[in-house]
Amino acid sequence: MKRLTVFLKIALLPVIMGAGLAACSDQPAPESTAVWATPPMPTTAARSPTPPSPTPTPPPTATPSPAITPSLTPTATPAWWQPPPRTTWQIQLNSGNIDLSFAAQAYDVDLFDTPTDTIARLHQMGRRAICYFSAGTYEDWRPDADRYLGHHLLGKPLEDWEGEWYVDIRRMDVLGPILSARLDLAAKKGCDAVDPDNVQGYQEDTGFDLTPADQLTFNRWLAEQTHARGLGVGLKNDREQIPHLVDDFDFAVDEECFAYGECEPLHAFVDAGKAVFEIEYDLTAAAVCPQANAWGFSALLKPWDLSASRYDCLQDYRP
Repeated sequence: MKRLTVFLKIALLPVIMGAGLAACSDQPAPESTAVWATPPMPTTAARSPTPPSPTPTPPPTATPSPAITPSLTPTATPAWWQPPPRTTWQIQLNSGNIDLSFAAQAYDVDLFDTPTDTIARLHQMGRRAICYFSAGTYEDWRPDADRYLGHHLLGKPLEDWEGEWYVDIRRMDVLGPILSARLDLAAKKGCDAVDPDNVQGYQEDTGFDLTPADQLTFNRWLAEQTHARGLGVGLKNDREQIPHLVDDFDFAVDEECFAYGECEPLHAFVDAGKAVFEIEYDLTAAAVCPQANAWGFSALLKPWDLSASRYDCLQDYRP
């Protein structure tokens, strides 16, 4: 599943994240015209110096993958942003022209499309910026797309997503420098965290014989390299490996766990004091919000194109 899988498979007050965020969370959600048969949805009309990229690791060999083992629990407060449960948020990925009118404590926006000035403006408003990019696929429209070519790195195309192919996540000799440069860009732009997509390739028809251990190695590398730049990192959709990765990641970003009845693993993030940013596309507020709010999830009802329209269960739902 992609950010759509995208672009694309209670009552406590929000925890205060600083004076700026407290002011933001107290604002009422703007009025709007509903796009679902549910309560109305709003519509809209300095980081640490970036460390050098890591030395690329060699291509995979025929050596059997190591056994899956859980991570150790951190013993210190992280030096990067780690949003608590019930953090309000917005995600808009279809345009770099971001609607900043929503009373959300965090905005999930595209790393490449979103201007640095927009991220700076979010900070001026006391909000956090999560920067989205696809870690497990090649997208032919990205400015660094040529770096993927000529390395036998691309696998099968994503169904229904033109111009996008899975990549061999074992090829860190090629992927390592590319993704390191993307993380450097996130730090340079002032992102507070990143949302790397397509990090459950071992469950998909990628064209590669990926194992769960391959995925754990890749995902932990992403978390380690992101933290090395002083940024938080979200785990996207890889529910089955949450028991092994909850300590490595700072929050979860999930699509349609209610639609598929697969929300249970996400409780581990809430139990660890970390936010679960949940997106539903086809369900009603009544079908999602009561349970999401009770669990401490930060659930949104969104259109499939991840445009600005948004219904926030924490802010908008009234039983």
